Amino acid sequence: MTDRPRQIGDLTEILADAKAAGAVWRVAEEPRQLDANVIHLPAGDRIASHQGPDLDVLIHVLAGGGRLDSGEQSLELTPGALVWLPRGSQRAVVAGPDGLTYFSVHPKRPPLGITRPS
Repeated sequence: MTDRPRQIGDLTEILADAKAAGAVWRVAEEPRQLDANVIHLPAGDRIASHQGPDLDVLIHVLAGGGRLDSGEQSLELTPGALVWLPRGSQRAVVAGPDGLTYFSVHPKRPPLGITRPS
């Protein structure tokens, strides 16, 4: 374990390699109190509408563009946009014609616990 800052990735390299759909990078260092990912969606791909987890999520659009649909609201996603997704909010993400790549960060989820009935 180290308690000093260190570089854990290079966004230029991550974006150059972002071709497959899904998480193209994630923070893996332990111990940590947050999760962070770079997500890439090719042109026209989508993340279906769902209710978010019981934690806040912040996304930063890195490249491409698209749309975030949340109930009756639709937000345009363009490079540089910072979007807060409150815990439990309904959301869907649709990539535009140039695809969509964004950085996502949120508190780390606690591990699932197995309990025995008493």
